[in-house]
Parts: sequence; structure tokens; C-alpha cells
Amino acid sequence: MAQAQSRKKRNGIFLAPFHPLDEDPTLCIQRDMELIEHLDRIGYDEAWIGEHHSAGYEIIASPEVFIAGVAERTSRIKLGTGVISLPYHHPLTTANRIIQLDHQTKGRIMFGAGPGLLPSDAMMLGIEVAKQRPRMVEALDVIMRLFNGETVTEETEWYKLEKARLQLTPYSSPHPEVAVASSVTPSGGKLAGKYGLGMLCVAATNEGGYDALGINWQVAQEVAKEHGRTMDPDCMRLVGPIHIAETKEKAMENVKFGFHKWSDYFNSINPMAAPNADKNKDPLDAMIESGQGIVGTPEDAIAQIKRLEEKMPGFGCFLQLAHNWADFDNTKKSYELWQRHVTPEIEKMNDARRESFGWATDNAEEFIGQAMSAAMTTIQQHYEDEEKKKSQTAAE
Repeated sequence: MAQAQSRKKRNGIFLAPFHPLDEDPTLCIQRDMELIEHLDRIGYDEAWIGEHHSAGYEIIASPEVFIAGVAERTSRIKLGTGVISLPYHHPLTTANRIIQLDHQTKGRIMFGAGPGLLPSDAMMLGIEVAKQRPRMVEALDVIMRLFNGETVTEETEWYKLEKARLQLTPYSSPHPEVAVASSVTPSGGKLAGKYGLGMLCVAATNEGGYDALGINWQVAQEVAKEHGRTMDPDCMRLVGPIHIAETKEKAMENVKFGFHKWSDYFNSINPMAAPNADKNKDPLDAMIESGQGIVGTPEDAIAQIKRLEEKMPGFGCFLQLAHNWADFDNTKKSYELWQRHVTPEIEKMNDARRESFGWATDNAEEFIGQAMSAAMTTIQQHYEDEEKKKSQTAAE
């Protein structure tokens, strides 16, 4: 069975990251770490960090190195590789790095795996794009066997193992949680079903990704059944971009800071981007109208979660795509507003409070009447006691 955590709908971020070309990259990485510290303090559940090697914007080359650093600055938030591009790494060294982090974080590491997103990354490594997914499948099979304590001897066109095994057993039982990237193709669903893994739906709010959610989930369920497993929707993580403020107008003003820089990059370089068919329409307006992203209020964010819930009932976690559309203060405030208003609504945290308030107000007349009556009785009793004292004093 796919690894499932609690039934609470978890919340977190998916940090590629995206940093424009006119900022100091050192400060950008430091700010990424500060953001995750902030999320840890205010109660976010997860943060996933990407791996990229080209195109200038997504400047974390090793999610493991970043996680090792940020783990020392946080205490409870779980940290995932979002994702390690498996064709770029020997499977034994990948497995060893994850297990080391499992110990360093005392079980807070999550292993996200994928084929690699940017074709330019694969090109620099001399890897044919057509071979990325097959190589991911080969590598993941080996890594899962290593995680499960097997000794592996195997050779393919791109790696060789001779009696390979892990010298560290996992800190987590039976091993760190594993999730595979899933977008518009069924490959992620097949792997999730075969091995009982979680799914990182990185384009859940894009038109193609949204439409593929049900199909990929069905594929995962069918493959899981073939292997004697059942899939739990709690293992599904859906990713989408959001920025919220107290009002829609304020949110729109906030994102003037950096949205169009992000949009120019995302829509021209990233193959997961949804093309803007209407070139005469502002990409921000087009994104909002399509439902791909939210710029608005907590109520708009709640509506997006409900929309996704209708498509994928019971999914376990929503990951906000970290994007730096707004300056850092307003970015942090957006995440705070989510935790203050969106999470309580989704989790129905205040239902009992509302019922209690309604019960108290509906019966206020009766309760206040009883309170006033009790007060009058107490006052009357006080005067009667005083009169008794005076009578006793006069008698003496």
C-alpha cells in the first residue's frame, strides 16, 4: 500500500525555485532557506526542493545539499527532494545520499524522484531526452531494492553495480517516504502503483495536468491491483501557484513585483507551462481565468482546493508553487494568510467553535435570564444575610 500519513490534508510548498536574472543569487538562496524557516514556525507540513542545472532561474543544483542546510534551521517541517532527476545520478549514490539525510534529519526527509524536466539539463549531460523516463524506471527499481535491504548486481548501458548494498539501514521504517513526479503522462502513475509510492502532481492546476489527474490515478490503481496493492489518495500531492492578500486588489498589486518575469521564463523555457493562446491578453489575467493559478483572497484559495477536491477526492497534500511574484514580506504574508484562514476552513477546524457560538447565541436570552436570576438571588441572599447579622447584633 502507498505510504500514507495522517488523514489531515497537509499543506506545503514546491520550491523549484524561480529567481529572476536581476537579483543576487547568493541572497536568493539564503531567502529560500529563510522562507522554509518561516513556514516551519507557522506550521506548514512539507517543503519540496527541485534540481536543475540550466536556464538560469531554477538555481538549486542539489536539493540534498540545500535540505542538509535547512534541516539544521528547522525542527518539524518535512523536507523532500522535488525531485532528484534519476537519470543524472548513479542509483547507489542517490540511495546513499537519501539514507544519510534520513539519519541527519531524523526521519524528516522525503525522496521525490523524476526523469528530469528541462531538456537543456539532459543535453549538457549527453542524455537523450527519449531515454530519460526509461532510465528513471531502471534507477528507481534499483533504489527501492536497496532501500529494502537487497544486494544488487546489475548492469545497464549507463550504470553498473557489483554486489551493491546500503551500509546504513534507514532511520525511517521501513525507509523514507518515496514519491514520483506525475504530470500529463501515465509513467508516474505506473511507478506509484507498482511500488506503492506517493505521487507528486507537479502540474495539477494546468489544463493538461488537471485533466490528467483522474487518468493517472486510475492507472496507479490498476497497476497497484496487479501487484496486490491498493492506492490511498492520501499519497497524492497536488501542486499549483497561489498568492493571496486581504483583498483581490492588494494581491494584484503585490504580484506586479515579479509575476511577469516569472511568466516570461515559465512560458518560454519550462515544458510544463500552459501556453497562452490569446497573445493579446495579459498572462496574469489569462492564468487566473484558466484556473491555473490564484491571485486573490483566502476565499479564492479555498475555492481552488475545493475544485481540486472535486477532481481528486481525498488527496493528501496541496503544495503551493513557490514563485516570488511578490516581494519577500508580502510573500511571507501570503503563506501566513493561508495558514490563518485557508487551512482552518479546509480542515474544518472552526466548525465546533461555530456550533458552540451558534448554540450560545441562539439560547442567549434563556442563558442571560438564568444568569440574571442567579445574580438577583445572590444579591437577595446577601441582603438577607446582612439583616440576620444586624438582628443577631441587636439581640446581643
